[in-house]
Amino acid sequence: MPILNRIAELAPEISVWRQDFHTHPELQYDVHRTAGVVAEKLKEFGCDEVVTGIGRTGVVGVIKGRLPGNRVIGLRSDMDALPILEKTGKAYASQTTGKMHACGHDGHMAMLLGAARYLAETRNFAGSAVVIFQPAEEGGAGGKAMVDDGMMERFGINEVYGMHNMPGMPVGHFGVRPGPIMAAADFFEIHVAGQGAHAAIPQLSIDPVYISCQLVIALQGIVSRNVDPLESAVISTTVIHAGEAENVIPQDAILKGTVRTFSEKIRDLVEARMNAIADATAAMHGAKIKFTYHRGYPVTVNHADQTAFAARIAADVAGDARVNTAVAPIMGAEDFSYMLEARPGCFIFIGNGDSAGLHHERYDFDDNAISTGVSYWVRLVEQALPA
Repeated sequence: MPILNRIAELAPEISVWRQDFHTHPELQYDVHRTAGVVAEKLKEFGCDEVVTGIGRTGVVGVIKGRLPGNRVIGLRSDMDALPILEKTGKAYASQTTGKMHACGHDGHMAMLLGAARYLAETRNFAGSAVVIFQPAEEGGAGGKAMVDDGMMERFGINEVYGMHNMPGMPVGHFGVRPGPIMAAADFFEIHVAGQGAHAAIPQLSIDPVYISCQLVIALQGIVSRNVDPLESAVISTTVIHAGEAENVIPQDAILKGTVRTFSEKIRDLVEARMNAIADATAAMHGAKIKFTYHRGYPVTVNHADQTAFAARIAADVAGDARVNTAVAPIMGAEDFSYMLEARPGCFIFIGNGDSAGLHHERYDFDDNAISTGVSYWVRLVEQALPA
C-alpha cells in the first residue's frame, strides 16, 4: 500500500497538530493540556468511546469497524516531553522554558491521531481499534500505570503495537526485530562510609574517595569478566559526590549510575555481582558500604508472530528494501515493555532522517515521516482486522 491520497491530504493538518504539541510540552503525568487536546480530537473524529484518566492522565479511544468482530488491536503513542531547554530555533519551539519535545512524542501523537481520524472515517475493518495515548514514558512508567489500571481487560485488547522515531534512519524507512529490541534500565546507588582525616595524614583515614575509585574499576570487570561475551550489558557510574576541600579526606562518598541488560538472567547476574563487590570492597578497606539497586523498565521484547506481521505491514507501506527486519537492539529503555508483557505485540522504529539525536536540545521530529507513520497504523489495523 503506497501512501493513500486521503492520508497525503491530511498530512499538512497533522503537521499543524504536531507543531502545536511541540509548542506546548508537558512532563510525566502532568500532561493535562496535551491529554485534553487528544481527547477532544478523538471525540471530534467520531470515536465510539473516549476515556480519560486511564493510568492517571492517559487517554484511550475506541473505533469500531463497519463489521462486527471479537478481535481488538491496540495502538500506542506516548505524550510526555523532557526537562530540556530547547535550542532548535523553530517558529513552533517550546513556549515553556526548560521543557521540550526532544524525543518525538509530539510526532507519535500526531501520527496516531491521524490514523484515528482516517480509521473513524473509513471503518474498513471488522472488530475494534483502540488508540492509546500514554503519559509518563520518560521515567514515570506510565505504560505500567495504564496496564495496572486494567486497560487491557477493560477494552478487551488482544494485541498491542508501538512505534518510535529513530534519528539516523532515513525518512520512509522502518527497523524492527523479534525478541529484545530495547534494554532493561536499572539504577544503583552506593554509599561509602569511611573515616575522614587531614589529607596530609591519610593513614588515619578510611578514604571513601579511594574506595569509590576501586569500586568504579571493579564494577567494569563484571561486564568484561562475568558476562558472557555473546550477551550484552552496560554498567555506567555517572555520579560521584565526595568532599568539599582540597586538604580534607571526606567521611563519605556517594556513587550513582545505571545498568542496561537484555535478559533477566544477565540482569540477575549483574545485580548479584555488584552486591558482592560492594561487600568485598567494604571488608577489604574497613569501610561500611550500603548498596541499593532499583529495577526500572524491563526489557522490551517483541513477540515473533506479531513482529513478522508488523514487518510485512511496514514493507507494504515502504517497500521491502526500506524495512530492516534485523535492526540492532539499543540500550535505551521503553516502558512499552510493560504492555508487551501484558499482551503480544511489536515495537517498531520509523526513520526520522538526519536529525539531532533523541533527548538533544536541537532535536526535532521530521514532519515528512507523518504520512508513512499514519499509513503504517492504518494498514496494520485493516490487515489485522480484515473486513
